[in-house]
Amino acid sequence: MKVLVATEKPFAEVAIRQIREVCEAAGFQISFLENYGNARELIDSVSDADAMIVRSDLVTSEILDAAKKLRIVVRAGAGYDNLDLKACSAHNVVAMNTPGQNSNAVAELVFELVLFQIRGGFTGKTGTELRGKTLGLHAFGNVGKYVADIAKGFGMDNYAYDPFVSERVMKNNGAKQCINVDELYRKCQYVSIHMPSNDITNKSVGYELLKKMPHDAVLINTARKEVINEDGLLKIFEERTDFCYLADVAPDCKAVFEEKYQGRFIFTEKKMGAQTEESNINSGVAAARQIVDFFKSGNEKYRLNK
Repeated sequence: MKVLVATEKPFAEVAIRQIREVCEAAGFQISFLENYGNARELIDSVSDADAMIVRSDLVTSEILDAAKKLRIVVRAGAGYDNLDLKACSAHNVVAMNTPGQNSNAVAELVFELVLFQIRGGFTGKTGTELRGKTLGLHAFGNVGKYVADIAKGFGMDNYAYDPFVSERVMKNNGAKQCINVDELYRKCQYVSIHMPSNDITNKSVGYELLKKMPHDAVLINTARKEVINEDGLLKIFEERTDFCYLADVAPDCKAVFEEKYQGRFIFTEKKMGAQTEESNINSGVAAARQIVDFFKSGNEKYRLNK
């Protein structure tokens, strides 16, 4: 059994060592394709692989056409929009992710962005504090729970909206349930988005929700840029000088923000929510273990495609 670790952005050395140990202990052969420059290199390397671990690398129909033996691909991380799930199904390839492994890293980034913004970029300007402020969590999965836990340490008042999570789970994790999404945005000065990008969520956060937020509103997006309706975001920025937007990935309208709204936004250079040593190790090792478990016992717990 051959496992290919194909990462244009390589894992840390300690992660590579542990991934190798997990695979070799199961009797699997492992190979690494790191820092590759184009899809051709991946196509050439995947031809004899039974399993593949990727990070943000694109797994397309073209790649799968070349992977004649491939039975499983695991995205080391939570987001999986780099995997063509329909193509995986068409090629009888099981697609998985590793949910939860980078949740704390993303949650900590939320507060790194917020603290930098509300303290004026640490330039000596008078800022504001988080204690006693309201925080809304738009979706309450693994990351949302970690954010709520950190927010409690700051003394924030936590609310959450997620139609798939019970009030009991929210309460047990330190958040009060909002019955609908309008209530969440109306109550909370800070709203942090933690939902995936899909046909339902894309462009779902727009002007009608944002205009409900209280004075000095701060919207934090460490999820995906696609969930934001950028026309609505620009409209609220034009109408309200008190509104701030902090994002782990720059919107397509970044140039407008840079031209007109300096000081009211933070965009990371590239998505870095999961870019910690700990997350790097956890997600890679989890991917290796899921592959071993899949071949040894048929476990498909984190399967994404049907």
